[in-house]
Amino acid sequence: MEKSKVYYIKEITPENIVKLYEHLNINLTGNVGIKFHSGEKGNQNYLKPEMYFPIVKRLNATLLECNTAYPGSRNTTEKHMKLMEEHGWSTNFKVDILDADGDLMLDIPLHKVIDKNYVGKRILNYDSMLVLSHFKGHPMGGYGGALKQLSIGFASSFGKNYIHSAGGKAWTKNQDMFLLSMADAAKSVVDLFKDRICYINVMSNISVDCDCCSKAEDPCIEDLGILASLDPVSIDQACIDLVYNSSLEGKEHFIERVESRHGLLTIEAANEINVGSKEYEFIEIK
Repeated sequence: MEKSKVYYIKEITPENIVKLYEHLNINLTGNVGIKFHSGEKGNQNYLKPEMYFPIVKRLNATLLECNTAYPGSRNTTEKHMKLMEEHGWSTNFKVDILDADGDLMLDIPLHKVIDKNYVGKRILNYDSMLVLSHFKGHPMGGYGGALKQLSIGFASSFGKNYIHSAGGKAWTKNQDMFLLSMADAAKSVVDLFKDRICYINVMSNISVDCDCCSKAEDPCIEDLGILASLDPVSIDQACIDLVYNSSLEGKEHFIERVESRHGLLTIEAANEINVGSKEYEFIEIK
């Protein structure tokens, strides 16, 4: 079987995001959405609007988010839209909160833990999708990349609780069940869009904390570049490999965050249920 291709550019610029998209040889058409992270109020590390201008223009896309499942500035549509304006999203782009009108249930026939996922209902308004992720650590998932955007990112507020509880009613204390549920949820979105979805991970401001933290730790390693792929498992594995195989000062702190939360289990599970493949061909673009 042919390995998934992961394209890489070391220099992080808005224009290089478009350049990598072009190398994917995919034509996202119709009503195009870009799944992004709006950044919690007070967070200093999230990708800023300046990174999005060229790719949004290239795809004539709408930026997509869902409400959160924890207290803060993004757990209701009203508060979230206010923050969208404060952070410069709605003033510069078309934005859409996918669960503003409630949930859509997606079945997951091949799964590890959960056999259904609840995403924002408005996802059905979009014909194709770019998942543009800020790769970094995460207090609960170990790391955040394409698979987390596909799972927690597209999940409605209710759906986020459902994943975190591994299909129950209260957030599970079993870390592995949560991670496996993320892999399941990711599969439901991949299966929905099939060949009309692609992935870009930006490895900048790499903290051990997520953009959902109101005050995240400052970055612990230097910026590493931008990656693009048609395979969400391959792109996340490639990002992990770039960190693990580097000689960067501070990488031990990042690796400790990933491994203490069993973060690589999400990649393993997603590989096993055919979300994508851990085997990839790494192609650097000059």
